[in-house]
Amino acid sequence: MGVIVTNTTEAWLTRKQAAAYLKLGESTLAKLFVSGDGPPAIKIGRSVRYSSVDLNEWMSARRRKSTSDIGAG
Repeated sequence: MGVIVTNTTEAWLTRKQAAAYLKLGESTLAKLFVSGDGPPAIKIGRSVRYSSVDLNEWMSARRRKSTSDIGAG
């Protein structure tokens, strides 16, 4: 069940799909959501969905040139 996300189309992914896309464990993504450190998500009832656009932006914001690079934020 691979998820292919392009830059031109926004897809809404389940937590399982988003975790696979980010190469993270589902529990890690869930913990990041609870702490507020993860990518933005919407919650409808018990279901959590992540925008493919938000996932790409979240990853890009964490880009670093070295381990000592603290980033812009």
